[in-house]
Amino acid sequence: MILLALAGALIVTIVLWEAFETIVLPRRVTRRWRVTRAYYRSTWVPWRAVARRIRSLKQRESFLSFYGPLSLLVLFVVWATFLIFGFGLLYYSAAAGDPTRPAYRTCLYLSGTTFFTLGLGDVIPHTPFEHVMIVVESGLGFGFLALVLSYLPVIYQAFSRRETNIVLLDARAGSPPTAGELLRRHAADIGLEELKRLLRDWERGAAEILESHISYPAVSYFRSQHSNESWLGAIAAILDTCALLVAYCDDACARQARLTFAMCRHTVVDLAQVFHSAPVDAVVDRLPAGDLERIRASLTEAGMKLRLSAASDMKLARLRHMYEPYLQTLAVFLCIELPPWILTKEATDNWRTTAWGRITGFSAQSQKDAHADDHD
Repeated sequence: MILLALAGALIVTIVLWEAFETIVLPRRVTRRWRVTRAYYRSTWVPWRAVARRIRSLKQRESFLSFYGPLSLLVLFVVWATFLIFGFGLLYYSAAAGDPTRPAYRTCLYLSGTTFFTLGLGDVIPHTPFEHVMIVVESGLGFGFLALVLSYLPVIYQAFSRRETNIVLLDARAGSPPTAGELLRRHAADIGLEELKRLLRDWERGAAEILESHISYPAVSYFRSQHSNESWLGAIAAILDTCALLVAYCDDACARQARLTFAMCRHTVVDLAQVFHSAPVDAVVDRLPAGDLERIRASLTEAGMKLRLSAASDMKLARLRHMYEPYLQTLAVFLCIELPPWILTKEATDNWRTTAWGRITGFSAQSQKDAHADDHD
C-alpha cells in the first residue's frame, strides 16, 4: 500500500508541475522529458500525417486548424484524468487494513466527485488522512478549473495579436506575402518611408511572437484565417525582404532592415529549439537564379536603386544561410508551406476577393482596375 500511495503522490505531483510549467511559468522549459511535450508529439505527428494526405490546400488547412484548440481541451482532460487517478490511489492506500475498505473504483468515484466539487456525499471518508485529502483535492480541483478558464483568454489574445500583423501584410506584400511584392509596392520615395515603418513594426511584432510562442508553444499550432497565410510565412517574407535590403541597398531602410532581420532570425531559431527541430536545408531552392534576376529587374523598373555586384550576391547567400534552415525545419514540423521570394504569376490579394465576387462575378472589373492601379 505504501507503493500505491507513493505512485498516487508522484502522479499528482507530476501533473501539477506540468500544469505550472505550461500555464503559469512565463519562459521556455529546457527539460527534455515532459508529459505535455510527449502528449503534443504523440498527437501532432499522426494528425499531421493525416493532413498531408489531403490534396486540397483549403481542406488541409481547415483540418489542421482544428488541432490547436482541440489539443488544448484534450490536454486539460488528460491532466484532470491523471489527477483523479492519482488521488484515487491515495484514498485506496489510506484505507489499508480497514475490513470495510471500498474497492478502487469507489475510491476513483470519490476522487472524481471531489475534484469537480460535486459534494454528493454518497461515499464518506473515514480516516483523518482521507479527510485532509478531500479538502486538498477539492481546493486543487477548484483552482485547476479557474486556471484553465483564465488560460484560454491569454492564448487567444496572443493569437489575435499575431494575426493582426499578418492581415496587415495583405495590401502591402500580397497574398501570400512575398519579398518581391513587398519591395515593389514600396519602391517609390514615399513608399520607402512606409517600408521603414513597416519593418520597425515587424521588429516589435517578431519579438511579441517570440515571447508568446515560447511561453505558450500551443499557439504555434493555431492556423491563420486564410489558407494562403501563416505566421511562419509572414516572418519568412519579412526575413527575405530584410536580406535583400541589407545585401543590395544603402538607403535609410538598410539599418532598420538589419535590426528587423536580427529579431526575426532570433525568433525562428529559438522556436526551432522549442520544438527540438534541427536546422535542415531545403530540398528545393526558394530563390533560384532566375527568380533573383526577376526580383532585381522588377525593383529596378519600379525605381529602387540596387547595388548589383558579386559581393552583394555573396552577402545575400550568407544571410539566407543564417535563417532559411530554421524556417525549413519549422515549416516541415508545423506542416506550413513557405512563400516564394516572388510569385510565378499574379495572385489576387485576399482583401480584393469576396464570396459574392467569386460566385456572381461581381466587381470583376473593379478588381482589374485595382490591379492596374498597382502597376501605375
